[in-house]
Amino acid sequence: MSMRGNFTSVRQIKSAVGEFREFLSNTQRKGLAGTLKYRNMAGAAPSLTLDNMNPNIKALEYAVRGPLVIRAGEIEKELEKGVNKPFKEVLKANIGDCHAMGQQPITFIREVLALVSLPKLLDDPRFPEDAKERARTILKGCRGHSVGSYTDSPGIEVIRKHVAEYIERRDGHPSDWQNVFISAGASDSIKNVLKLLICPVNGKPPGGLIPIPQYPLYSATFAEFGINQIGYYLDESRNWGLDIAELQRAITEARKVCNPRALVVINPGNPTGSVLSRENIEEVIKFAYKEKLFLLADEVYQDNVYAEGCKFHSFKKVLVEMGEPYSSMELASFMSCSKGYMGECGLRGGYAEVINMDPEVKKMYMKAMSAMLCPTVLGQACLDTVVKPPQPGEPSYERFIKEKQGVLDDLKLRAKMVADTFNSMEGFSCNTVQGAMYAFPRITLPPKAIEQAKKEGKHADVFYAFELLENTGICIVPGSGFGQQPGTYHFRTTILPQTEKLKAMLAKFEEFQASFMKKYS
Repeated sequence: MSMRGNFTSVRQIKSAVGEFREFLSNTQRKGLAGTLKYRNMAGAAPSLTLDNMNPNIKALEYAVRGPLVIRAGEIEKELEKGVNKPFKEVLKANIGDCHAMGQQPITFIREVLALVSLPKLLDDPRFPEDAKERARTILKGCRGHSVGSYTDSPGIEVIRKHVAEYIERRDGHPSDWQNVFISAGASDSIKNVLKLLICPVNGKPPGGLIPIPQYPLYSATFAEFGINQIGYYLDESRNWGLDIAELQRAITEARKVCNPRALVVINPGNPTGSVLSRENIEEVIKFAYKEKLFLLADEVYQDNVYAEGCKFHSFKKVLVEMGEPYSSMELASFMSCSKGYMGECGLRGGYAEVINMDPEVKKMYMKAMSAMLCPTVLGQACLDTVVKPPQPGEPSYERFIKEKQGVLDDLKLRAKMVADTFNSMEGFSCNTVQGAMYAFPRITLPPKAIEQAKKEGKHADVFYAFELLENTGICIVPGSGFGQQPGTYHFRTTILPQTEKLKAMLAKFEEFQASFMKKYS
């Protein structure tokens, strides 16, 4: 190597060292955001940085899978490595993931899924004939008779027709299958409808009313789409009832800064576990009509009603039975395979029924869905087994009914167990879990705990949840992630752990609560 070459190499090394020092300086001074602005060692500057990326994504938060869940995952890995903890496992009571909590799949659903996935099993005598017939019907609706092929963007026609028949049986009123749009879970359906509302009017951004507390899908999606979140508080003193005067307050204040376009109602409630009465639903429909709002009815827990005197009423049924002018209102209602007695969260099957939509808007809605190609076909097959389950006299009927009712009976038992246990504990009050899969108890935190939370820069309920996780392995979601009245503290926990595990979890909770109150009182 020449002397000149050596000098060039030295200069390059010095230059690289200088750049690395500057890199470290940027990292220490500005953190990760600073390093993202800095060109890499090859000299190429990133075209996408925190400064020029979509600001709506930066604003998006999803509490159900937030920092607590990340920490819970870290603790699981620590336990695997043999780190000593005052518990042996992490209990993820933060999310409505039925099968992850030990719920067993419904046999008929899995038999049909097996058959459509591997059609040669249609010759296997171990499978009942009604499951085989269902699989043949679904495969006939698929191009090439394979679930590996694309389907029509709104879903397989025969399954859409089965969904419409299900809605007709449920409500006692006609349903047009061409108003049914299958999706990869209800979340996709909800987002597909909300996309239509993203349009400023007179210089004001669109807005949507959502219940507080709410399911964070809505606040996250509103942030992502640039839709103003208009929160209306549910009334905890009336078992999380929906108050029309509160709706009016929320929309009146919101009109100063945005253009309200839609009203979201979650029934049965998530995270509250409440079930709306028919009278309350009628009031909501009248309010939406008066204020010219597009109604979105999140009804994914319609099979999950436990409390005596409570009954699920679909918004579609009530709206139709109210007659004109209400029966001509725009309504999108949503259902999912992820909840109910099925709990098939990972298969991603759901639908929207959209009625009274302007025909020209409906064309645009269809166009937007076609850009996504089609929903997952196994999710569609799962949905078909839910909306058209085995009927009396068919080979799978007895076992199906036994499994379905067993799941719902267990959930009803656990719903009461959770509410009763929390109400027996110092510092807690919990409304009856009328439906859905969650309890949303209120905590009275000692002043010292609130002060300690401030010192750590956390919401008081977040501080409580982290203390609970680190001491018991129980992972919950703080109420601040769903929204709550200022000055109040809550958390959401599922009722999904199997009965014996739930009893053990609640016993740990009682022990922790007693020590927490003693420590900070």
